[in-house]
Amino acid sequence: MPSEKALQAKQEVVAQLKSKLDGAVAGVLVDYRGITVADDTKLRRELREAGIDYAVVKNTLLRRALEGTEYSEMSSVLENTTAFAVSHEDPVAAAKILAKFAEDSKGSFAIKAGFVEGKVLDVSGVTALAKLPSKEQLLVQLLSVLNGNIRGLAVALNAIVEKENEKESA
Repeated sequence: MPSEKALQAKQEVVAQLKSKLDGAVAGVLVDYRGITVADDTKLRRELREAGIDYAVVKNTLLRRALEGTEYSEMSSVLENTTAFAVSHEDPVAAAKILAKFAEDSKGSFAIKAGFVEGKVLDVSGVTALAKLPSKEQLLVQLLSVLNGNIRGLAVALNAIVEKENEKESA
């Protein structure tokens, strides 16, 4: 039986995990076995720069945090080593970074599951999410489409004005 102090510390960790889950737009669970300290440091820096919370968690504590949430079905993948990345802003960033890292590590680092906007994703779902363009890329694409239409309208209006000016000159 754990001491009262240890039990209270575990309850605090579970409460912190629950609060991270509540405010998250996306998250990814990974198996980090076989990763070197240098690679882990590089990965953590990249995730931190993207505004993503990343931490190694105990499976039992994360399982308790997932209980009663819409993500409770992720408990089935909680075995071996587990690290948890949570994004509070960009729904694609964590999946992109971790999927790329998993691909580069060639099997020692693997994605277990994830979630986005309240929907639980399996490994293939997280991989598909990682292939989506980022929010900034989508905004650039949208603005270029909108700008193209406006530019086309401006050219057409300018051509009409020039044609009218030619008629008046003649």
